[in-house]
Amino acid sequence: MNKRIAVLAGDGIGPEIVPAAINVLDAVGKSSGHSFEFVPAAVGGQAIDDTGWPLPDDTLALAKSSDAVLLGAVGGPKWEGLAYERRPERALLGLREKLGLFANLRPAKLYSELADASTLKREVIEGIDVMVVRELTGGIYFGKPKGVEKTPTGHRGFNTEVYTTEEITRIAKVAFETARKRRKLVTSIDKANVLESSELWRQVVSEVHKDYQDVELRHMYVDNCAMQLIRNPKQFDVIVTTNLFGDILSDEAAMLTGSIGMLPSASMGAAVGMYEPIHGSAPDIAGKDLANPIGMIASGAMMLRYSFDLGKEADLIEQAIQNVLAQGYRTKDIEAPGAKLVGAKEMGRLVLQNLGQG
Repeated sequence: MNKRIAVLAGDGIGPEIVPAAINVLDAVGKSSGHSFEFVPAAVGGQAIDDTGWPLPDDTLALAKSSDAVLLGAVGGPKWEGLAYERRPERALLGLREKLGLFANLRPAKLYSELADASTLKREVIEGIDVMVVRELTGGIYFGKPKGVEKTPTGHRGFNTEVYTTEEITRIAKVAFETARKRRKLVTSIDKANVLESSELWRQVVSEVHKDYQDVELRHMYVDNCAMQLIRNPKQFDVIVTTNLFGDILSDEAAMLTGSIGMLPSASMGAAVGMYEPIHGSAPDIAGKDLANPIGMIASGAMMLRYSFDLGKEADLIEQAIQNVLAQGYRTKDIEAPGAKLVGAKEMGRLVLQNLGQG
């Protein structure tokens, strides 16, 4: 297998953690007889500095022509004063839209070695394994009209939450198909008691469920879900929800595991998938070798599993991560008493060293 991977390291800690993922992927590829070509390009603030625009045409063309995209992080205080359409984060929305990435899969699975790193009690979180399936190209982030307009007393800001039957149907199918490979339980999250768009969401998800009678479907309001994730997270298997609700709930679910730096994500839809850790650019620790590269490395494993159907190779990476944690190594964000504290580079080297072990 020969695959071309667009590498968009981006801003903040992105350039520090992406090399760790590349090294691990390259090693796994070579040991398994596969060849990965890693092609870098600018995105986000880095691209703004180079070209004046967060998603240059050349970068988008590379992403479209590749077999998958590996993304580090974008954004930082340096670019916060720019016009909204020129901010680094617009690159993410642009990539999702232009690549047709309508489904974001975010696993929140607790490594047993990190149970004490969570702010919740061990008995509450031990054994959690939740997959959040977030709709990615619809809802309030893309709905129109939107903007800011003058009023007689000041200004008025407005956004539009809008969903179509087609958009809800396709994300519901992803959730049910995902659940079939797990514990066969989907919890659909909405606010159908208040929002008409959520009322349609619930109706369509229920209709799609008729084709997946082997999977249990539950409905839950978003405010209750936010509470239940803290109260009893083990009740969830697959959570499917809208763009806005998924943005918030997936970060909440991530922190159940002890650190947002541990978790990967996959954005799927059309031919090219995009893989990135969920933690953002973390500009406060950029350049200090303090970042946790595990989320980035695990995103590479998701790329092997979902884009290239290389499940065994993905398992090798995930086992290597487990091994390193079991050996007591920790980055600053998951530091624990008696642990061996290491930086981003060393953690990446340790995962590489543990490939094929155990």
